[in-house]
Amino acid sequence: MSTTTLTTPAPAQVVVTPTEHEDKGKKPITPALEDKTFQAVARGNRAGTLKLRGIPTFTDPYAERQWIKEHMAAAFRVFGKQGFNEGISGHISVRDPVLKDHFWINPFGKHFSAMKASDLVLVDADGYVTEGGAQQPVNEAGFMIHSEIHKARPDVMAAAHTHGVYGKAWSAFGKPIEMITQDACNFYGKLSVYEEHGGVALAQDEGRAIAAALGKDNIACILQNHGLITVGSTVDEAAWLFVSLDSACHAQLMAEAAAANGVPKKIIPDNIAQYTADAAQNAHNFYTEFQPEFDLVVEESNGRVLQ
Repeated sequence: MSTTTLTTPAPAQVVVTPTEHEDKGKKPITPALEDKTFQAVARGNRAGTLKLRGIPTFTDPYAERQWIKEHMAAAFRVFGKQGFNEGISGHISVRDPVLKDHFWINPFGKHFSAMKASDLVLVDADGYVTEGGAQQPVNEAGFMIHSEIHKARPDVMAAAHTHGVYGKAWSAFGKPIEMITQDACNFYGKLSVYEEHGGVALAQDEGRAIAAALGKDNIACILQNHGLITVGSTVDEAAWLFVSLDSACHAQLMAEAAAANGVPKKIIPDNIAQYTADAAQNAHNFYTEFQPEFDLVVEESNGRVLQ
C-alpha cells in the first residue's frame, strides 16, 4: 500500500507596512518581526535572530484566498470539537481578499466537524451566493448579522458566532464576564453586551443593532439570551477568541455556583488586568494561539480539511 505525504505550500510573504493598510480603512498591523509586544511572549536565541512568525502576508490575493479558506474550514472543525455545532445555527464569515465587497461563509446545515475548504460559500454584498465557491444556500440570519458587522468595522476581517452552551448560558445574565482568571483578561476593556435581544436575526435592523453594540474597537460581544460573537483581523484570531470567551463563560458559571454557596470570588485588579491585556491583545498573538489547533485538525483529518 502506498502512502501520500501531505504538504501545504508556504504562502508567498512580503512585509506590509502600516501605510499600505491606510487606504483600505483598516487599522495598521505591525509586521510580526517588528512587533516587540508579540515577540516578547517567546524567548529565542541569544543572537536575537530566532523570531515568531505571526500572521503571514501575501503578494497573491488568490493564494491568500485559498489560505483563508483552509484556516476557516479548520476553525469550523475546531468549533465542532468544542461542541459549538447546534443544528443549522452558527456561522463564521471572512472578507474575500480578491473581491473586496464579498465574504466567505459556511453553507446552510453543514456540520462544523465535516467542513472542508471547498464547502465554503462566497456571497456578495447583498448576501447572494456567487460563483467562486460552493453553490449552496447560506443561513439568512448569519448574513444579517455578519454583513452589518463587516460594514460597520472595516478593520474586521473575520467574525464568528455560534450557540455554544456556556456562552449562551452566561448570556442569560446580560452581563460581561468578570476578570476572575488570567485568560479572561484577553477581553479586558474590549468586551460589550447587546441587551436588546430581538429574536432570530432575520431583519437587517437586528444585524445593525448587534454591530452597534459590538462598538468601534471591541473584539467580542455577549448577545443577551443568544450567545457570543467575536471578531478578528484573521479567521484564526476570531476563532481563538470565541473558544477563549466560551471557556471564560464556563469558568464564570462555575465561579458563580461556588459563590452562591458562600465562597467569595477574588477579582483581578484593574491595573493588573490592563497589564495582562496589553500583552495578550495583539493580532499576531491571537493568531498564533490558534495554530496548534489548526495543525491538529489538519493531522486528524489527514489533510481533508484543506481540500
